[in-house]
Amino acid sequence: MDKQVVIEKYTSNWALSFKEEQKFLRGIMSNKAISIEHIGSTSVKGLGAKPILDIMVGVRNLEEVDDFIEPLGNIGYEHVFHREFPNRRFFRKGLWRAGTHHLHIYKYESEEWNNNILFRDYLRKYTDIRDQYNQLKLKLAQKYTFDRGAYTEAKAPFITDVIQKAKYEINCR
Repeated sequence: MDKQVVIEKYTSNWALSFKEEQKFLRGIMSNKAISIEHIGSTSVKGLGAKPILDIMVGVRNLEEVDDFIEPLGNIGYEHVFHREFPNRRFFRKGLWRAGTHHLHIYKYESEEWNNNILFRDYLRKYTDIRDQYNQLKLKLAQKYTFDRGAYTEAKAPFITDVIQKAKYEINCR
């Protein structure tokens, strides 16, 4: 059984934790990391979240990531292979289904990279949309208390809709 889906109130500690982790990652990945971003719900002030720090690193080439599997392992990040996400390299810090940090590595400015930034920035800009997302997350956490997969899947239409709105807004500028 999955760990319980619990949505915690926003805390500024998440931003501080990201800054600390960013320094460690920059030390390991140095010039290969074009950008290191705080993404996901913990990156949006005022948004409740599962207390898992989502960090995204942009690299020129995903093959470079193989060089970081061991050094990242030395600071607690376990490489997790996901066949269904060929354009991402994923690392987890913490126990299976109870991780404290998720590290997502994408090709810098790929569609996946850009969508993560668009979603985060849209929620930061539009507090009404952020609040709608917060309510949805709370409702889904109750409905899928012990099923993280279903919880995540049920959020997907909202996330896709926000990304489409963000892209439309950019195209209308």
